[in-house]
Amino acid sequence: MAQNKYLLAKLKNYLREDKIQLWKPPYTNSNKEAGEELKDLTRQYSARLNYNGNEIEALLEEIRCKAVERGVGNEAYKSTGVATLEVALPSRMGKMQKNILETKLVITGKELRSQIAQTYGFEENCIKVIINKKQLELGKTLEEQGVTHNVKVMVLELKLSEEEARRKMREEEIQYEQEALKKKEIHQRMQRTKRGLEILAERENSFDPDNAPYLDIANQTGRTIQIPPQAKKALLIAMGYHEKGRAFLKKKEYAVALPYLLDADKLFCECVSELLTTVDNYAVLQLDIVWCYFHLGQLECLDDAEKKLLAAHDCFRKCYGEHHERLVTIKGSSGREKALFLRLYLLEGISHYHNGKEKEAAECLQRAHSLFQELVIDPEKVDSLLLLGFSAQEARLGLRACDGHLEHAANHISNRREEKAQIRREEKAKRRKRLEGINSLKSMGYSERAAREALHKSKGNIEEAVKVILDNPQLLLPSDDASTPGDDFQVPQQSIEQLVYMGFNPGIVEQALKIFRGNVQLAVQTLLHYGGSLPADLQTPSDSTTTSNESSSSKDSPTDSAGTSGASTDEDMEVDAVSEILEDIPEHEEDYLDLTLEEEEVVINEYLSYIRHLQIPSK
Repeated sequence: MAQNKYLLAKLKNYLREDKIQLWKPPYTNSNKEAGEELKDLTRQYSARLNYNGNEIEALLEEIRCKAVERGVGNEAYKSTGVATLEVALPSRMGKMQKNILETKLVITGKELRSQIAQTYGFEENCIKVIINKKQLELGKTLEEQGVTHNVKVMVLELKLSEEEARRKMREEEIQYEQEALKKKEIHQRMQRTKRGLEILAERENSFDPDNAPYLDIANQTGRTIQIPPQAKKALLIAMGYHEKGRAFLKKKEYAVALPYLLDADKLFCECVSELLTTVDNYAVLQLDIVWCYFHLGQLECLDDAEKKLLAAHDCFRKCYGEHHERLVTIKGSSGREKALFLRLYLLEGISHYHNGKEKEAAECLQRAHSLFQELVIDPEKVDSLLLLGFSAQEARLGLRACDGHLEHAANHISNRREEKAQIRREEKAKRRKRLEGINSLKSMGYSERAAREALHKSKGNIEEAVKVILDNPQLLLPSDDASTPGDDFQVPQQSIEQLVYMGFNPGIVEQALKIFRGNVQLAVQTLLHYGGSLPADLQTPSDSTTTSNESSSSKDSPTDSAGTSGASTDEDMEVDAVSEILEDIPEHEEDYLDLTLEEEEVVINEYLSYIRHLQIPSK
């Protein structure tokens, strides 16, 4: 299979380079048959490929026929609206396995099934038609089911009695129902993942680090990276989706893993590009996606795979340095990260092979093979480290970091454990200090959002944070969805009199208290800071009263009140969502480097055998 794809890719490359169009004369005559010149081309390409002439001739004829059929079909479709379908018949049909069927797309699935049965001699009730990996729905038109010109159709034959056929159809219906439920479950699972990640990302510094789990972003030494809050949240969610996908990759559930990985890719691309060069996550994600493509047999995604492998290469270079010098400076070695480069070279080799670039493929596969021999770990050394109380993961990573030296690996793991424990203590202390700062500002009447943003800008200085808040009027509002100044909020007369007694204008006092929903402390601080007036950012046109009244009344409506009774249920769902995320986040920060390389070894040997086969004349 892989070798045929290679030869087809190679021949198509030759045809493009030589600017040969097989569907035109002299290779195709007026009767759409192969011209004599095709034999000359076969001899030429057989010599260039050092491959059996009969096989090359058959592949060239396959390319030519498909090109002719496509050309004829395209013209017919443009002029008449008659689409061409490529029908794959059951294996018992022998050479007739692939056929071209012409039809209008406005007919129903039942009519298409009938047409196939009549054309190829089937009993209509004993065949099943599959298009776009789905069973054809008999009651809908082909257009409604997304059938297009040049689509591939698979025909399955059911050699059953009428009773057996009914039973089989019921089994299939149950199967499709189960598949639909599985898709629904995957969708719900992804929604829970999104919610769980949002909760963890939004916790920021406002939760006690000893009692509430949270997510943070660390550099390659394990220390937290300071990132603006919005950018941090986006990056955390992207990394969370990646970890969820990796959890399924470990279980070899590639079809389930891929949607998470692709969502992570999309979210990473929405992050600030400078962030992606700080950590290597983006490069690892690209490798994981292409690894999924390979295992799912989605070779049609090779164009995308090439782009992703190039992106991974570029990201590794920026993150680790041209010759891994940054990595060695930071972590003392690059032995653990070599496993990533092994997979990168392997995937590049596979991509090159399927694109007919055997020299580039051989070079990449040999590099992967050399790295594999370098990274193979002696099981006895792993066992020795297990006896010392280390985990198998720590043992593998430690031995690779120390080039297989047992004593050095043991010291390295112990030192790394102490470093991580110290970093965790320091990070918890910093987080606790930030939490104290947030609570101090909240006690002054400021919102948690304002406290977080101000402390971030002031680098933890509370006095500076207060100034930041007062200099940015929008931060003075209780929350993002706080009521606007035009709200019909009933300000207590006592509060108005209290502030008027302090010398402020009664009208401005009432407006300030409306803005801050009666919070006297915030009103006083703001009026003092702005010389007895309100900043323009906190003032709104008087004609907003109607809208405000509507929003106010909706908050007091029975519907809203009834909804609060489900608060405990919502809280339980959020706890479940967070727990589901935490289950898939590995404890060891270098888990993504811990590749056993068992699968990689098999694939390397398989593709190297293909390369060696190319160097031997086929008889």
